[in-house]
Amino acid sequence: MTPPEFGLLLISILVSVSGQFLLKLGALKLGRVNTGNLFSHVLGIAMTPELIAGLVCYGLGAIAYILLLTRVKLSVVGPSAALIYVFSVLLGYFAFQETIPVSRLAGLGFIICGVMLVLWQR
Repeated sequence: MTPPEFGLLLISILVSVSGQFLLKLGALKLGRVNTGNLFSHVLGIAMTPELIAGLVCYGLGAIAYILLLTRVKLSVVGPSAALIYVFSVLLGYFAFQETIPVSRLAGLGFIICGVMLVLWQR
């Protein structure tokens, strides 16, 4: 993967993670969904700026990913996109004070090692 392709991968990942962050913020505004408030929550999704912005970020991340797929093999890009999981866990920890159990930390380490092996070229 060339540096410009790697940059496009990072853009795709960071925009997608930003989308997750905004969707979480919007979801916190909505509150818990149950059978009594399901309809109002569905309408609330269309009225919550954070949720709209999160969906836009997901769309932009998908566009960047598609552009990357025109240049790089799926067998390389697909596993590399797993870095979204790593950034999501870190975002949850720093932005929402979510705990990271040791088993999850180990899983993140495996993801990072796996991505490094996929990207590694001789």
